[in-house]
Amino acid sequence: MSSAALLLAGCSASSPSSSFASNGSAAAAPAAQPAAAHSGAASASATQESRLALATQSIVYTASLTVRAKNVTAAAARATSIVTAEGGYVSGEQAAVNPRDAARSTVSLQLKIPVAEYAGTLSTLSTVLGTQTSLTQHAQDVTEEVADVSSLVSSAQAAITQLQALLKRAGSISQLLAVQQQISTQESSLEALQAQQRALSRETSYATVSVRLVSPQHRAVKKRAKTRQHGFVAGFTAGWHGLREVVSGLLTALGAALPFAVIIAVVVAVGYAGRRRLMRLLRRRSRPTPAG
Repeated sequence: MSSAALLLAGCSASSPSSSFASNGSAAAAPAAQPAAAHSGAASASATQESRLALATQSIVYTASLTVRAKNVTAAAARATSIVTAEGGYVSGEQAAVNPRDAARSTVSLQLKIPVAEYAGTLSTLSTVLGTQTSLTQHAQDVTEEVADVSSLVSSAQAAITQLQALLKRAGSISQLLAVQQQISTQESSLEALQAQQRALSRETSYATVSVRLVSPQHRAVKKRAKTRQHGFVAGFTAGWHGLREVVSGLLTALGAALPFAVIIAVVVAVGYAGRRRLMRLLRRRSRPTPAG
């Protein structure tokens, strides 16, 4: 009986500790769950803030592309259709097409592409128009400038509203004219700011891509023009060119020396005339008089 009593006492003493351990683990589990949920919410909030920052950024994209195409006119038409299909447009075009000499034909396009379609459209233009020879890209962050202009527009609008309210309470004609002049000044400033705001909106909404299309023989023609020719005709041409340069140089030197020669001739003539008069006077004085 004593041993049974000791066994019951041991079971009763061990049961509270086991229940405490189970309760402690159960309490620790709920405590860990809010911490994990808090860390997940923080990471999700940070991701959302980064996406919002990227969405609110204002960036101006520009690129310059040179492509060698077999038919520059057809390539220009295809580039226009590609950009138009993506929601863009052609803001400038300059073509120098010579039907007799296709090697010297070039077409330059200035394309406006929506920013969302900029990367894909530029890649398409680089591959389907012909052989790409050069590509440069530039990105400029104008977020601060856009924010400053928006703030100035809001301030100008608020100032106009306050001046219009003040205009209603003007007591004299002079006050009325002064407030009206201030309103006109603020409206002019507001129009200039709004025009700048629209220009920034266009620049940040559409990327500008300058495309230059050249023919495959363009470089070969330039190299051929620089090569030297040989033979009788080439020698005669070179000699004639040299003679023309020598004659031109002599005539130039003669023309430069002619004013000085005229001045020297005038001085010599005046000196010679004076010398002759002096000799005549000396001769008259040296002749004997009849009285003598």
